[in-house]
Amino acid sequence: MVYQKAMDFAELVDEITKSFLQRELYAISSQYRRAPDSIGLNIAEGYPGSDAQFCKHINIAIYSANECVSASTKAFRREYISFNQNEETRRLLVEITKMLSSLRNKILERRKK
Repeated sequence: MVYQKAMDFAELVDEITKSFLQRELYAISSQYRRAPDSIGLNIAEGYPGSDAQFCKHINIAIYSANECVSASTKAFRREYISFNQNEETRRLLVEITKMLSSLRNKILERRKK
């Protein structure tokens, strides 16, 4: 479920960044598109591995989610996105991060048994 939410979030950000200024194409726009992609990609990359590998990739996905918060803030401050878009992306990121943390905790608990 978190994988699907991450994939949906990446598509939302891709759509949002289409309206950014051309001069931002290889700056904040690029970074803002890559960070959400990294969330889903790391979930997929870590899943077939060991529990330790999966937890490592979940952590990287969480770091990418944190990067998205910063990118969203920059986009809002530069007036590329509205207050409501910024709030919505942050809400979704909180949800995704909580899901990732919960998944990581379940894996760690399973390893203790």
